[in-house]
Amino acid sequence: MSFEHAPVTKVHWTSIVCGIFDVKHYLHLQLVPHMSRNHQYWRLLLHHTAFSNSSDLLIAEILLYGVGCTCRTSVWECKFASFTVGLRLLATILEFLTLILFHNMGINKIPSGPSALLFSILYQWYRLIPPAYHFRIFGIAGSNKAFVYILASQLALGHLPGSFAPAAVGLLTGFIYRSELVNIKSWRLTRFLLPLVGSTRAPRRSTRARPETTHQTPSPDIGNEEIIATARPSAGTEETGGSVMREGNEQGTTGVRVPSDAEITQVTTMFPNMQRAVIVGALQRSPNIESAVELLLAS
Repeated sequence: MSFEHAPVTKVHWTSIVCGIFDVKHYLHLQLVPHMSRNHQYWRLLLHHTAFSNSSDLLIAEILLYGVGCTCRTSVWECKFASFTVGLRLLATILEFLTLILFHNMGINKIPSGPSALLFSILYQWYRLIPPAYHFRIFGIAGSNKAFVYILASQLALGHLPGSFAPAAVGLLTGFIYRSELVNIKSWRLTRFLLPLVGSTRAPRRSTRARPETTHQTPSPDIGNEEIIATARPSAGTEETGGSVMREGNEQGTTGVRVPSDAEITQVTTMFPNMQRAVIVGALQRSPNIESAVELLLAS
């Protein structure tokens, strides 16, 4: 996993460019006096451009690598670009309302940087990606996601009270996007903007279990083979999918694994509207639950 084939995610590296030209002091969002007296409303759009210091940039890049790339690889680049543009506009409106309503309580300045968008992506990661493992320290239960939350809390509490506002706004916009209150999911960028964000899908590695290669000449059709991410039930199989053991015996010769009932139940709770046969087929073609979830999200 890397930032390759992720032009939208790499846009956030503009912090380095703004630091080179020493223009970061123009990017923070402040109600008094910048907007109330000087009417510098252009700050509403530009304050998402760059982080105010290198420590926030480092934390944000670590979070984007662990969270943003995971969510971005499950969708097409155009959809992810539409997600970032739509949530930035919504977060800008909510941040401006936050400054107007709470400036008497000390929230008069919001540090620059796409913190709201980062916490929106973090909310999607929290809802979509299951934990890989769990642990317990001094009786306190946790998972591998706890380390990501610790990094995110440093970004939210670094410049109180202003840094907490974009974190709360980001979580709120992520909830609005997930709940479809304003129907943002169906919106897409227009066609003339697609070349700017990358209009092609990133190459995917095959998840099929194949026998070891021999000295035979490879078929030219293998490179153009499309990965099928949905399991289609056969003519003699019921729509519910049947038992897992029967499906495992039918495909046991191909090297696929038989998922347990706990794995099927966990994935079914995440995709309640998806057929059981599709979920079982994704688990059979995946080495773990995370890979099966990514396969179902990409289907």
